[in-house]
Amino acid sequence: MEPRMAPMFRAMDILGEPNKAFPIIHITGTNGKTSTARMIESLLLAHDLRTGRYTSPHLSKVTERISIDGEPVPDETFVRVWDEIRPYLDIVDAELEAAGEPRLTYFECVTVLAFAVFADQPVDVAVIEVGLGGITDATNVGDGAVSVVTPISLDHTDLLGDTVEDIAYEKAGIIKPGGFLVSAAQPRDAAQVLLEKARETGVEFRFEGVEFSVDSRSVGVGGQVVSITGIAGRRYEELLVPLHGEHQAQNAAVAVAAVEAFLGGGARQLEPDVVRAGLRAVTSPGRLEVVRTAPSILVDAAHNADGARAAARGIAEAFQFPRIVLVIGVLQDKDAAAILAELHEELAGVLEDVVLTQSTSPRAIPAADLLPDALAAGFAEENIHIAERLDDALEWAVMKSEESGDLAGGILITGSITVVGEARTLLGK
Repeated sequence: MEPRMAPMFRAMDILGEPNKAFPIIHITGTNGKTSTARMIESLLLAHDLRTGRYTSPHLSKVTERISIDGEPVPDETFVRVWDEIRPYLDIVDAELEAAGEPRLTYFECVTVLAFAVFADQPVDVAVIEVGLGGITDATNVGDGAVSVVTPISLDHTDLLGDTVEDIAYEKAGIIKPGGFLVSAAQPRDAAQVLLEKARETGVEFRFEGVEFSVDSRSVGVGGQVVSITGIAGRRYEELLVPLHGEHQAQNAAVAVAAVEAFLGGGARQLEPDVVRAGLRAVTSPGRLEVVRTAPSILVDAAHNADGARAAARGIAEAFQFPRIVLVIGVLQDKDAAAILAELHEELAGVLEDVVLTQSTSPRAIPAADLLPDALAAGFAEENIHIAERLDDALEWAVMKSEESGDLAGGILITGSITVVGEARTLLGK
């Protein structure tokens, strides 16, 4: 990763500025970005708009990062557009090498490709998720008509800073003059930074809990039923959100507010039936997703303490598991101890057995190295198993779950997006 923007602007310039070919809804935050992006996309599709969506990382296949109308871009389009832009990226690389700078990174290249694909289609609106931070993120060559900030907490502290205020400052970099800020409820210090940035750039702003809100929610079949008051003052009743957890209701409120801001500058009320259709169609793979039954196997891409807490509470609310077996693998730049501690605390009474594992990512913490963190979190040593290979870990978890003969038990696979992606592949998803 390179904290820079000049090469991206050079690439956009040499390609004819595809970053200005369509309006953008730009999303940053610590948790919930991808789910919120998918909700916004689904709401826009319900309004008969052609959409592009750029999210990262992918679970199984790189084309998942670039979606057209809710579906991963076809392989043929991915390759064709890449072949068309590659000679221009070679020019940028040559200029960088001549200046003694690193060539375009993988993320920079895929981001350029996304802008090029969206311009090629073309799309009516692009929903673009920041990769990391905001100020120097490769996606920040796009100027959001609406800037969306999901909940901010401590993550990537080695790169973004070790306070929520520092992290909010980085993420506020996507707020641009002429735009509109929609933010989830934030810690006070983070909210103050966003507010100051909005005032500095002269953009309108709306915060969850002040100008829009989740008014009610109840567990429903396959998800939850929520009522939301939007920024235009309309209350949207009885919305089925087919995802689990209070955090997903919050994401839905942010998504509705973002679409209100995009379609009408915050003054336009959406048609309730269109909102219902849009949210009802939402999917978010790898987010409290049931990938197998008997025993139930859930995957969740939580990779920090706040994400783990949200996932655990979502499970406790939506599933009455008498017993849960945990399969966990974490990447090296994450706080494994905090993740394990949250899961142990929030699922106390049902979670005892844990298998420590790792994905094939070179950034994965070796499974055995997670043992001290698991013990510190409160897991008993006799209930901890170590399996370097994920398939062995899954086999052990299923065996452990079936030992009691109670098929009502569950298995949770979490800790990193890479371990969730590989588990989904192993389990046929």
